Amino acid sequence: MSKTVCELLAYRVVMSQSLRPSVRSQPMIAVADVERTSLWYQQVLGATSGHGGAEYEQLLVSSVMILQLHRLEVGHHHGAMGDPEQPLGNGVAVWFEVDDFDAAVGRIRDVAAEIVTDVHLNPNAGHREIWIRDLDGYLVVLADSHRIG
Repeated sequence: MSKTVCELLAYRVVMSQSLRPSVRSQPMIAVADVERTSLWYQQVLGATSGHGGAEYEQLLVSSVMILQLHRLEVGHHHGAMGDPEQPLGNGVAVWFEVDDFDAAVGRIRDVAAEIVTDVHLNPNAGHREIWIRDLDGYLVVLADSHRIG
C-alpha cells in the first residue's frame, strides 16, 4: 500500500473517532424467537449476526452494533426483559436511518413485512420513511438519510 493510501486510511480512522459521540445507543428489545427475529432484521437492514444464539443476538452493520435481541423470558444476570403477559413492542418505535433507502424498501418488500405506513415524505423531517412491524409487533421505522428540499 502506498504511503498516501496509508495516510488517508489513518486520517479516516482519526476522523471517525473524533466524530464519535461520547454516548452511543445500543437498544435491546425482548423477542419471542431470537434466531428467527435475527434473520428478519438481517434481511430488512442488510445486517449481520455479531453473536448468534437462541437467547441473545447482536446485529451489526459495517461492524457496528445497531440492535440487540434478547429472549423475553431468559434472565441471565439481569432478570427477565419483560412480562410475558404483556404485548411486546407496545409504545416503542425502533428507528433506523439508512443511507440507501430504496434498497431498504426493496428488502422490506422481499420479506413481505407488515407495512403500517408505506413510503412517504415526513414533512417535519424532510426525508422519506416507511413504517413496518417486526415479527414481535415492534414498530420499525426506516428513514432516508438524505433530506429532500
